[in-house]
Amino acid sequence: MTQTEVHDPDRRDFIYYATAGAATVVAGAAIWPLIDQMNPSADVLALSSIRVDIDGVEEGTQLTVKWRGKPVFIRHRTQAEIEEARNVSLDELIDPFARNANLPEDAPATDENRLIDPERPEWLIEIGVCTHLGCVPIGDGAGEYNGWFCPCHGSHYDTSGRIRKGPAPRNLDVPVARFDGETTIVLG
Repeated sequence: MTQTEVHDPDRRDFIYYATAGAATVVAGAAIWPLIDQMNPSADVLALSSIRVDIDGVEEGTQLTVKWRGKPVFIRHRTQAEIEEARNVSLDELIDPFARNANLPEDAPATDENRLIDPERPEWLIEIGVCTHLGCVPIGDGAGEYNGWFCPCHGSHYDTSGRIRKGPAPRNLDVPVARFDGETTIVLG
């Protein structure tokens, strides 16, 4: 090294900091699209909550709506269907849990715990996807227990959507839902 060369430690520190700052900006610019793609798309956000008018659903019939890409059964049960569901002993059930997203996970599978509002036992709302392999059961009193029947593999559900016979391991799920007034249900 000659006498005219002088090392400036402040200049070296500046180069290190500038390089580290540029590398951080480049890394952030490269990673941001990967993180941003994990956000739900606009169509999913739009379907996260829907309102359903149940005013025209006659007693003894069911309305099926699509929510989050799945069918949801909204059943206007008769008094006979309610009584049939309430007369089932919990010992007879394959799945002892209510599977109601509005209640704790360990809530027992009583008919009352399968409802979104126990004060309105005539309205049963459940996701219409068989818990065996994801088929859509047929309703309107189908199967051996007058509820829903999955013809693909033979799962029978009762008038409360509880699995009673067949390969399905769980009751039909009750989604997060609530009443908003007398004739509107909010899913999600």
